[in-house]
Amino acid sequence: MRRIIVGISGASGIVLGLRALDMLREAGIETHLVMSKSAELTLHHELDISTEQLKARADVVHAVKNVGATIASGSFITDGMLIAPCSIRTMSEIATGVTSTLLTRAADVVLKERRRLVLMVRETPLHTGHLRTMTSLSEMGAVIAPPVPSFYTGATTLDEFVTQSVGRALDLFGISETPIRRWEG
Repeated sequence: MRRIIVGISGASGIVLGLRALDMLREAGIETHLVMSKSAELTLHHELDISTEQLKARADVVHAVKNVGATIASGSFITDGMLIAPCSIRTMSEIATGVTSTLLTRAADVVLKERRRLVLMVRETPLHTGHLRTMTSLSEMGAVIAPPVPSFYTGATTLDEFVTQSVGRALDLFGISETPIRRWEG
């Protein structure tokens, strides 16, 4: 069975991680969720669901402090990891390899095992330090995929933009069985 780690950091845009969990479930892919403590705070500001309701959408939930979890080891096989949304702090920890939680440790493992790491970075504007960190991560094999709207799809609601952005991120794992609109020329 295919499995993907879904990380949710404290950046604004927690609906991206929620939608990823839903779309992965619909695609029949096992999900392993790890959320930062800041993500739990952000959740209460942005969505009208509880932490327990969000966690119930994952197949397996790992405590952010449990650095002994399965996803902290390269011997635990996954297709990779999606961090949606990805804060600048999370991105920076991953880039330096100085990981302080299971969220960033799991991402570090994905990189060292040469598996796919996709970061839906949620910050704007970006200063040169952010851009250098992104370059460093890209050179290590990560994919930086900010949730940028695809205006060519004719989307008119935030929900449609979120679905399209997450669907495009899942494309990077070879998961194309998602309800997104594709360019047809």
